[in-house]
Amino acid sequence: MTQEAAQDQQDQQLTPLPKETTATAPGENPSRKPPFALRWLSYLLLVPLVGLATAGFGCISLLCGLWDRSGRQQHAIAHLWARTLLIISFSPVRIIGREKLHEHETAVYASNHLSYMDTPVLFAKLPFQFRILAKQSLWKVPFIGWYLQRSGQVPVDTKSSRSLIASLNRGVTTLKSGLPLVLFPEGGRAATGHLQAMMSGCAYMAIKAQVPLIPLTLIGTYELLPIHVYALNPRPLLIVVGDPIATTGLNPRDADVLTQKLYDSISATYNQYRPS
Repeated sequence: MTQEAAQDQQDQQLTPLPKETTATAPGENPSRKPPFALRWLSYLLLVPLVGLATAGFGCISLLCGLWDRSGRQQHAIAHLWARTLLIISFSPVRIIGREKLHEHETAVYASNHLSYMDTPVLFAKLPFQFRILAKQSLWKVPFIGWYLQRSGQVPVDTKSSRSLIASLNRGVTTLKSGLPLVLFPEGGRAATGHLQAMMSGCAYMAIKAQVPLIPLTLIGTYELLPIHVYALNPRPLLIVVGDPIATTGLNPRDADVLTQKLYDSISATYNQYRPS
């Protein structure tokens, strides 16, 4: 196979799966507004506290970044920031299948993406240091870019297929160094609470690094803070850890099949545990 043909084949593995089903029943409206008093409590107190906590912990993290090249201290600060946000939002988190988080030292953890609160939930509750993938454009933003660079996060450049492949290979390098990756294969928050089509980049990286792909299903974060809503609606939250999906012996041509297994696992789990 020529290098050009191999590149085209890899490009095909990184397109969204055509299948897209809903994680909630048609016509269901899980984003009901919080009660009037709770909305104003959010506007006047909770949301400002979230902003202050984010700014405060961000400054501390940047300061640590001056000497912490490993990212460990910055990850610890992100963990404290995330726990603080959950306290402010009055939303306790329970993990179902916690034991599966300790079966593999390194893996790709792929989660559904429902809310801005998804990232704090994962940083607060996953019991290990990990790295995330973020758009390369964020590296150009003052403070945010400095934090991402110094804490060892992985930039993703989507300008072309070749640059995307190079970005994913940086993720593979991170995995081979022994650090897990946590990412959202849908690429963005679900506007309606429905599970969206998934990009196969997470499967590609798991296969290339020969590490398991582990589904994470978040429950309740959409109802806590849906997209385009700016008031918190406190509630208990769940992280459901799925069975690891093995990649041993697979090659990048199997990325779509692996992504479909991931999609099916998260979809079934969400439908099992989703709020009524």
